[in-house]
Amino acid sequence: MPEAPTSDVSWPGPSIRDGGDGDLDWAWRLNNAAQPAVNGLEPSDLETLVSWSQRFLVIEHEGRAAGFVLALEGPGLPYESLNYRWFSSQFDSFLYVDRVVVDQSLRAGGLGRALYGALGTSAAGRWPRICAEVNVEPPNPRSLRFHERFGFQSVGEQDTEGGKKRVRLLEYTVPQACEG
Repeated sequence: MPEAPTSDVSWPGPSIRDGGDGDLDWAWRLNNAAQPAVNGLEPSDLETLVSWSQRFLVIEHEGRAAGFVLALEGPGLPYESLNYRWFSSQFDSFLYVDRVVVDQSLRAGGLGRALYGALGTSAAGRWPRICAEVNVEPPNPRSLRFHERFGFQSVGEQDTEGGKKRVRLLEYTVPQACEG
């Protein structure tokens, strides 16, 4: 790998911050542009999910919002998602990735991995696992490879949307900080 040039110029990298109400409009547009990899939402649906979220992280690249991850605590929310309900029936404590979306023009640049790294760090000591699902019908091989490289393991599959979609249900065991 080539070394970064040495100079007095700083090289801005991506930064991660907590999302807020001011992020809802662009996040909604980015989310809906990513269909069918993620389900489309109405603005009010995204607002509800953000209000339920334990983590709404935004990644910025070159001074602009470039992606986000939205994670919900489980079980216990009145969320009707079949996938959230499946995880709720299997585990007594988890952080559920409802969606992770990165601007299409910036994919494969490490932004999703950075978001998941920040999510994993914030989960340590609070949740033993992070759960997510990836479409296998229609196939989403990019997302499946991403999750597998990050360390997610398959814990099941299920049909959703009346059999129109099939998802692989995934679990990542969160490394817990050593006490000492």
